[in-house]
Amino acid sequence: MRTMVGLALVLLAFGAHAEDDESTPCDNVDTDQQSYACAQYSRTAAERELNAAFDDLLQRIGEQYEGQQAKVDELSKRLGDAQTIWKQLRDADCKVETFDQQPGKAFDAALNTCIAQRSDDRSEYLQSLGLQNSD
Repeated sequence: MRTMVGLALVLLAFGAHAEDDESTPCDNVDTDQQSYACAQYSRTAAERELNAAFDDLLQRIGEQYEGQQAKVDELSKRLGDAQTIWKQLRDADCKVETFDQQPGKAFDAALNTCIAQRSDDRSEYLQSLGLQNSD
């Protein structure tokens, strides 16, 4: 099990940070402690990328609807509401997925890995949104 979690963490971290040439806690994961550090790192990085993808989407909305502030405001509000609800669902789903884990570092690693994976998926979704101007 530890090997599978470690491999999943390394692959997740590599996918999320392929463009980074710097060393990460997910390099050469051999111990439980390294797996826990990698899981935390992956979660933090994935959430940072999620926020960047959301901010980028808001910027694209502003550019697409330039001069139409009411549309920018309404769509931005809808996206913000959706993002809030999505984060609540992500966190609830990850709590379900980690239900049988005992409290401690293994639980934290499993929860962090789940949140990182879900956040990476959401980032890809936000980046894929192609807004169409209906004017």
